[in-house]
Amino acid sequence: MSPKPPSFRWAVLSDPGLRRSSNEDCYATREDIGLFMVADGMGGHVAGEVASRVAVEAIQAFIEETAGADKNRTWPFPFDPTLSLDANRIKAAFRLANRRIASTVAESQDLRGMATTASAFLAGTEAACVAHVGDSRVYVLRKGELSQITHDHSWVEEQVRAGTMSPSAARLHPWRNVVTRALSGGEDPEVDVTELNLLAGERFLLCSDGLFSVVPDAQISKILSDTKVSLAETCRQLVEAANSGGGPDNITAVVLEVDVP
Repeated sequence: MSPKPPSFRWAVLSDPGLRRSSNEDCYATREDIGLFMVADGMGGHVAGEVASRVAVEAIQAFIEETAGADKNRTWPFPFDPTLSLDANRIKAAFRLANRRIASTVAESQDLRGMATTASAFLAGTEAACVAHVGDSRVYVLRKGELSQITHDHSWVEEQVRAGTMSPSAARLHPWRNVVTRALSGGEDPEVDVTELNLLAGERFLLCSDGLFSVVPDAQISKILSDTKVSLAETCRQLVEAANSGGGPDNITAVVLEVDVP
């Protein structure tokens, strides 16, 4: 008998924030294929919305198409033997999404310059993987401690890692929204993939920068840790906290809890 994939409870909420007239974020909550993701579009009022939607649709389609596939299928990119099958699936999906964006731009020059971040969680039968391009984030709350799984592909984060800027200064820097990697239709992107084992009861948060840019990790952790409220209420509190902090950008929060009886 094949292993049973993990089950989840989940909720999502997306909000334009207080200073934007449109919402360029897009998300997926596909428990049936084990895929949850957030994408934050860039490139203007229309183009950003198109980029994030195209990426989410392309990634969903490939993950759905390859459900049940094995390493012997013909892959659109070289198969990486150092990664699991599911990690190869999500990595290929991101790169195909990048090519889909290129095709979309080629069909409409009004969309030139559009791009999107993307962060995804894919659950397999024994483990899970997180794939990431840009500055949307994936956190895990495990045994009461909040950890950031992804590392922002942004100019300020590079300065923080180099030790030339403090995290608090990065939060306020005028270049804090400048990303150094995105799905933009150019060359095949480098996709960060992290594989992890799942623990019953732990919670994951996928979010766009409209949340974490104004809500400190300590507050995010406190909200995620409250198991007395529904996950829908958890998402509402996260979005409310971002808007209370000024709501300068679109806000999307996907929260999932592993293996709930």
